[in-house]
Amino acid sequence: MTTQAAAQPPGGVEPRPAGPTAEDFERVQQSEEFAELRHSHRSFAFPLTVAFIAWYLLYVLLSNYAGGFMGTKLFGNINVALVLGLAQFATTFLIAWLYSRHAAAELDPKAAAIKARMEAGE
Repeated sequence: MTTQAAAQPPGGVEPRPAGPTAEDFERVQQSEEFAELRHSHRSFAFPLTVAFIAWYLLYVLLSNYAGGFMGTKLFGNINVALVLGLAQFATTFLIAWLYSRHAAAELDPKAAAIKARMEAGE
């Protein structure tokens, strides 16, 4: 069995790695463009997260401390607790849909531009 030595680059100089380096990522992370992308994400995600957590905690608190209100029948066997519980699911899906629209319109184009510049070696 023969083993071949690793091919040495001409002139003994190592070629640049095929993808971005750690320094490239650090430079992009410090850029204004990346800061704008981060701001776009946070300005959408954080308020919705806080609002949803507050809405969820309200539901839990009402369930624990306002049993009479939550047990109020609206029609048939449907009470306030059931309607608000189902609204939790609806809210979750609404937020996911809103985020996907926001990401497609605002975040994805900015991220794609950053990625393209990194891959081009700029």
